[in-house]
Amino acid sequence: MDAPLPTLRIALPVPLPQLFDYLPPEGPAPDVVVGCRIRVPFGPRELVGVVVEQGSADPAASLRQALTWLDPAPLLQAELWHSLQWLARYTHAPLGEVLSTALPGPLRHGEPMPETHHWGWQLSADGREQRGSLRAGSRPRQLAELLADAVVDEDVIAARMDDWRTAARSLAKRGLAERVALAVAPLQASPLGGPTLNPEQANAVQAITAAQGFAPFLLDGVTGSGKTEVYLQAIIQCLAQGRQALVLVPEIGLTPQTLARFRGRLGIAVHAFHSGLNDNERARVWAAASRGEARVIVGTRSAIFMPLPEAGLLIVDEEHDNSYKQQDGIRYHARDFALVRAKALGIPVVLGSATPAMETLHNAHAGRFTHLRLKVRAGDAMPPRVRILDVRKRPLRDGLSPQVLEGIAEHLRNGQQVLVFKNRRGYAPVLLCHDCGWTAPCQRCDAPMTVHGAGRRLQCHHCGARQAAPLACPACASLALQPQGIGTERLEEHLAQAFPDVPVLRIDRSTTSRRDALEQQLARLGDQPGILVGTQILAKGHDLPKLTLVVVVGIDEGLFSSDFRATEKLAQQLIQVAGRAGRARDPGEVWLQTHHPGHPLLETLVNGGYHPFAAAELNQRQAAGFPPFAHLALLRAEAQQVEHANAFLLAVRALVGEQPHLEAFGPMPAPMPRRAGYQRTQLLLSSAQRPALHAVLDHVAPLLQGLPEARKVRWSLDVDPVDLY
Repeated sequence: MDAPLPTLRIALPVPLPQLFDYLPPEGPAPDVVVGCRIRVPFGPRELVGVVVEQGSADPAASLRQALTWLDPAPLLQAELWHSLQWLARYTHAPLGEVLSTALPGPLRHGEPMPETHHWGWQLSADGREQRGSLRAGSRPRQLAELLADAVVDEDVIAARMDDWRTAARSLAKRGLAERVALAVAPLQASPLGGPTLNPEQANAVQAITAAQGFAPFLLDGVTGSGKTEVYLQAIIQCLAQGRQALVLVPEIGLTPQTLARFRGRLGIAVHAFHSGLNDNERARVWAAASRGEARVIVGTRSAIFMPLPEAGLLIVDEEHDNSYKQQDGIRYHARDFALVRAKALGIPVVLGSATPAMETLHNAHAGRFTHLRLKVRAGDAMPPRVRILDVRKRPLRDGLSPQVLEGIAEHLRNGQQVLVFKNRRGYAPVLLCHDCGWTAPCQRCDAPMTVHGAGRRLQCHHCGARQAAPLACPACASLALQPQGIGTERLEEHLAQAFPDVPVLRIDRSTTSRRDALEQQLARLGDQPGILVGTQILAKGHDLPKLTLVVVVGIDEGLFSSDFRATEKLAQQLIQVAGRAGRARDPGEVWLQTHHPGHPLLETLVNGGYHPFAAAELNQRQAAGFPPFAHLALLRAEAQQVEHANAFLLAVRALVGEQPHLEAFGPMPAPMPRRAGYQRTQLLLSSAQRPALHAVLDHVAPLLQGLPEARKVRWSLDVDPVDLY
């Protein structure tokens, strides 16, 4: 009998919950194959997969042969390898798709690990001889003089010369200069001194740095209490021990500000990792971390997949922020995965926020997290004074009351800055016919189109559809088309007319989509008097010393939502945006415009702050059986015919059956039943016991792809959903 054939079990980036067997490729194999990338034929295509295990097969089996090894040693190994396998099990997602998600684009597509050394330039032997003959004052001559004595790092050249690359290419073309790889710089950090810590900050730093092994901390500090300084001091101690630190921030816009502060204090290279970088830049940072060269990494959600062979500390700033939840593809939560990785690595993890998520607070109250409180603002800063403005029966001009306009004028006269907060971009939420009531609908979604460009164009914020605004009403041919409601564009237009002598800058997704756009906008304002008009992008972590007045416009729609998380989100938003005021020595004010001044949420926040609100909210969640006192999984289905989506979810519900510790709700229409031309329905599974929920998903999830009804729908499974949309 013939001996069994050795095989490789490979995870491929396809939406199938299985591994694929292949014969090894010809040629020598790596000493350790598990965790190595490998190129294989898959149907008519070639795919890059990762070897998960070795096996054997009957010689009669007709297996295809893998094409080639891509790594001399495992790319994914140790803790990261095991944590990614845990993530695939927890999210019930195909392992191949999880592993692919964790890799930067070039590595995902089979390119080799990039070099991570720096580059420099030096003169050749001919260049040293001919340097004096170059035309005096020319840029090649200037560069040659700079390179006269040694190899010079490209970053140093860039700091001393503008447009130096043109001169370098000119010298290289004549054989007078050459580009050379530089050795990796020494990893010795030389941190600079910072402000003196107050007792609360010092206690927090001492607790974090004294932790041995896995230790989760909730750093719960009011806005302006100096959480970033606590992070910096903890990172300095981490670097002193020769370890790596990873810091997650919620938005790309926060990354430049955080990087500048960290680089100014730590005395060591701080690497950025976010979607604003190109694929090659991200791959270089990933490789530098994998080799232990990157000691401090600051990144957004996807940075949680960074390899950390010498890990010492994990920090999740603004841990409550919903942007840590991936809403498509592999639906992971970076904060929760940070806790899993920190436990596997045996290191401290710090979750920082002025408005902790209900789940995080619940864990702190239960003693699973160490609760570190920072109750006072750092330095001389005082908490802002909050006023609720009752605008019932008051005249409003583009959403602003006369009292607000007077207050803005007073702060500008005093040389200060003002933030007008409205969490709705565009000019107006809807275009309305004043004669017949027609509103401009999106043809592909159950939602009106948002007015942009001062009423000249329409855009759907759900599917991205765009069109010019009609000149007359399509229903009655009337010319009485009027934008209804207020967006950031309309506020910007009104404030620019009301205060023509000061800059009015709009900060929303439309104005900050380009790389470093937010940083450039804030630099443009500087310390001069001016007005910022913005959405929630401005509510996150920004330190604006001259900002003394925050005006919140249009909070009423958030007070009456069917989403059980709506009040939590609104409370966090209000506290965070209020925290931008008065962060330096000048006192700050926060004005809240509302038609519901007596609403319990507003009264609780103004009179007691976030924690009394959170205590009441947790009691309501417990009584209603909502997270964190229940664990959810949401199955979404969409099809062009709603019957197909419902049929799929009914088949899933039949697979679930009757379970003693689990409830199923649905199929039911999604809160937005139609989006981008597809009918959307959903099935919600809820259990008070996490193991009971996952036991059902372990049984059901592998069967979903094989359901006949699945062929007619697009579906997704979201474990621990943040939004039930």
